Amino acid sequence: MAAIAVSGILVQLVLTRVARAAGLDGWPAELAAAGVALVVVLVLARAFLRPLTRTLRGLSDGIRSFQDRDFSVRLAAAREDELGELLRLYNRVGEILQDERAQIRQRELLLETALDRSPAAIVLVNPLDRVIYANPEARQLFLGGARLAGLGFNEILAGCPDEMRSVLEGATDGLFTVESTGGEPETYHLARRSFLLNRRAHTLLLLRRLTAELSRREVAIWKKVIRVISHELNNSLAPISSLAHSGNTIVRATADAVRLQPIFASIKERVEHLTRFLEGYARYARLPSPRPQTVDWSGWLAGPRKLYAFEVASELPSTPGWFDPVQLEQVLINLLKNAVEASGSVSVIEVEILRLPDGSTRIQVLDRGRGMSEDVMRQALLPFYSTKQAGGGVGLPLCREIVEAHGGTLRLQNRPGGGTVVSVWLPRGQTPACDNPAGSR
Repeated sequence: MAAIAVSGILVQLVLTRVARAAGLDGWPAELAAAGVALVVVLVLARAFLRPLTRTLRGLSDGIRSFQDRDFSVRLAAAREDELGELLRLYNRVGEILQDERAQIRQRELLLETALDRSPAAIVLVNPLDRVIYANPEARQLFLGGARLAGLGFNEILAGCPDEMRSVLEGATDGLFTVESTGGEPETYHLARRSFLLNRRAHTLLLLRRLTAELSRREVAIWKKVIRVISHELNNSLAPISSLAHSGNTIVRATADAVRLQPIFASIKERVEHLTRFLEGYARYARLPSPRPQTVDWSGWLAGPRKLYAFEVASELPSTPGWFDPVQLEQVLINLLKNAVEASGSVSVIEVEILRLPDGSTRIQVLDRGRGMSEDVMRQALLPFYSTKQAGGGVGLPLCREIVEAHGGTLRLQNRPGGGTVVSVWLPRGQTPACDNPAGSR
């Protein structure tokens, strides 16, 4: 630009001399020379600024393409000045952004492939309760394969079985069992996670089918049980045999008959230990069929109340229950025992019994204990699985067997604020007193 200004001054001086040589003098000569010089300056400036303007316009268009997430635009950078360096820097940034975008897309495709082939049902829900992602397993579970994205999650839950809807509407992880299309019960574990996506809270739901896993683990557990029983039998029968031999020897020598008392006491102690050990396993295997009858709720709760202190969380149903009172009392006692052991004597244990609109019944035992980890919850219904050092692991599986023999379901959930909720659902009874509520499960 300085060169253009100098050129204008030189042109003006030359034209002033030419004008004076042509006979013009004074201000007319100066004015004519200045006008011609201005035209020359403008022409030179335009010629100088044209490539600069074109380059800046291209740079502006390239930056706009960045705003539109298009990183493929490149600019010619043949200049060797500062502007050329700026163009080369722009091109380098475009290459970096394009490479990073390609890598992100590849990771997204990999993640999408993994989620689509996952055996777990995965649903992502935004803050407006709209489903923004659901993998094929989730689409099959909820709508038989139909599209879920864009639907309201509450709309989807309206068509789910009661047990499934109750767990999904909660705020914690849980276990539930529903009937599959083939009529067989299917057990699922729900894991619920919240996280920020684009600075907005989203909820990720993962529903894992546990039926096959439970079956595989049950087979492994039964093999372990056989080994344990064999070990315990050998540990008890060997000393019993030895003691019996010693007793037989002493009987022959009547002078030593006084030594028989501790021998027989030891035999009795080993036999009682073996009886208690086998009783825990036999009780799980010989569960009789339930004999339902009309049950008064207050009288039924009186037995467990003698063993464990608890509060009734709501008014008892006005209509009586319909179930085997002895078997369901054992279920309630087991659940209360677990609640007391998990929360201690200070915490209040609650029992809630509700008659649902469809005529079915829900019994819940609520505590404020330590709750269950995801791993413990997945295995809690397995026979002989226990987190207690001296536990037999037959409590919850026995409860589930009893409840399912009544045609009901048993569900485990962590309680919001800490603790556990164990829910027992019993179907609508067959007595006239239970026939009034309309609807069915």
